[in-house]
Amino acid sequence: MRRKLKEKNIRKLARMGNRSLGLTLPVEMVNKLGWREKQKVLLRMKGKQIIVKDWKG
Repeated sequence: MRRKLKEKNIRKLARMGNRSLGLTLPVEMVNKLGWREKQKVLLRMKGKQIIVKDWKG
């Protein structure tokens, strides 16, 4: 079942082990940023938002 266009970037958190949750990123966004598999990223909290940035950038 294909997602509606407006719901395309809605994701669910998934359990990964006992203490972590994972989130998948749309491949289109990752490619546009020039990121690759196993790349290190920096997570930062800003209010109630999480900002994901290239670790070196």
